[in-house]
Amino acid sequence: MDWIVAPDPDGRALRDVLPSMLAAMGIDRYTDTIGIPPCRNALVLLIDGLGHELLRAHESDAPFLASLQHSPPLTAGFPTTTVTSITSLATGRCAGEHGLVGYTFAEPGGGLLHPLSWTARSAPDGERASLMEKWPPEQVQPNTTVLERAVAAGVDVRTAVPPHFEGSGLTRASLRGGRFRGVRELGDLAAELLDAADSPGPTLCYGYHGGVDLLGHIHGPGSIQWRMQLRQIDAFVQMVAEQLPPGAVLGVVADHGMVDLDPAAAIDADNDPALLEGVRLLGGEVRVRHVYTHPGARDDVLAAWRDTIGERGAVITGEQAIDEGYFGPVSAAVSPRIGDVLAILRTTGVVRSVVEPGESKLRGHHGSLTAAEQLVPMLVAEG
Repeated sequence: MDWIVAPDPDGRALRDVLPSMLAAMGIDRYTDTIGIPPCRNALVLLIDGLGHELLRAHESDAPFLASLQHSPPLTAGFPTTTVTSITSLATGRCAGEHGLVGYTFAEPGGGLLHPLSWTARSAPDGERASLMEKWPPEQVQPNTTVLERAVAAGVDVRTAVPPHFEGSGLTRASLRGGRFRGVRELGDLAAELLDAADSPGPTLCYGYHGGVDLLGHIHGPGSIQWRMQLRQIDAFVQMVAEQLPPGAVLGVVADHGMVDLDPAAAIDADNDPALLEGVRLLGGEVRVRHVYTHPGARDDVLAAWRDTIGERGAVITGEQAIDEGYFGPVSAAVSPRIGDVLAILRTTGVVRSVVEPGESKLRGHHGSLTAAEQLVPMLVAEG
């Protein structure tokens, strides 16, 4: 499995970004493992879906971002999906510690938690029900966030993200701490970032842009729509960087990369009875599946999935994934959330045309451990 890029355990991963920023700001008890210039105020902009390999392949559409590529890329962690990566960034922890182990994963009530909406359904054809009260975000992810620790250390912490993120399950689980600053368009986001940069400090501001990821999912990474969005965000970052005052640093990162898949060529679990035999729940997403089995069925399920996927991916037990360190250290509370079997795809994906009709029609996907999905840029501009 030489195509697998495992998460970096030694300080150059997405989870190391905020601690490194705080260290560069001179905040005690933090260590810079990435190489951030000393600063008074730090801005972190996450461009959802902009993987290192995508940026390298489309430098002509993003000349300013490309000009900031002075250091090796980071690893996102596993799985390479937004809820997991943002939680790793915000907590400074791997998925095995913070517990948001995938796009969907098993919850105590017998269903699959969908962290983006904080809902679950106990049957494939059932309605999604909110778990905000039954399984609160603060219980699912109880670790203190880096943002909370920064506030306690006297840092002015701000989160500049879309307004509908306020009070969401993912925000409560991952981005606790600091002042919420809802932003609707790029002008709002630029103003919030520059206001933080100009503050007396020390100030840490986290900003988010989701347009690159959205168009990558719909049209495919590298499509003309995706490239036009990349050109816009390149101009946006240049505009912000050129107005940074002395003592401010802007770090641009991503939560994962993305690959282009033809939906018609994917494996459809809902039309392959062998893939559902002995399966209690099927979580994760197209590029990485958590397969939860009925008691005593794991080995048969493992064999069936290996037979179907073959050389197009790696099918391993959850125990093996933990032993390989893909999730980092795994706590006792998090272990049951990891599938009994994991399907990590290389050249295809596993869709569910009946249960997940929307996701199954998308062109761009992520979640797996290929370099295209795992490696993310770490770009730095100084005032």
